[in-house]
Amino acid sequence: MKLQSRLKEEPEVNLTSLIDVVLLLLVFFMVSTSFVRETEINLRLPQAEAQAAPAPEVENLEIVVTQTGSYLVNGRALVNNQRATLRAAIERTIGDGRDLPVFIRADAQATHQAVVTALDVAGQLGFVQINIATVTPPEA
Repeated sequence: MKLQSRLKEEPEVNLTSLIDVVLLLLVFFMVSTSFVRETEINLRLPQAEAQAAPAPEVENLEIVVTQTGSYLVNGRALVNNQRATLRAAIERTIGDGRDLPVFIRADAQATHQAVVTALDVAGQLGFVQINIATVTPPEA
């Protein structure tokens, strides 16, 4: 008598429930993640035009950042390049008027930190019309 042996069946793993759990974890982490927004400075970048129309003479505040990182407020040099000195010079020059436009002119070799400090001080003082001055390069 010859008995036939049964073929051994390979064990089968059902991955459907494992995939469901992984997808639920993914959705949970996506929904529960919060992104922290750091301090922002809203800028309206200027656009250079070929022929700019002459603007009417308006009193404004001009902050110049030199190559060494020192500041000039309306053409007057400051004694040092500290944030508090810049703030005091702006307050002394303008007084209580915060509706004037602010123009920040920076040397091409000025550090990024010096320009951002000038932007930050002007923003903290309540100026809303802050402009970064551009120069139109000569046509070649």
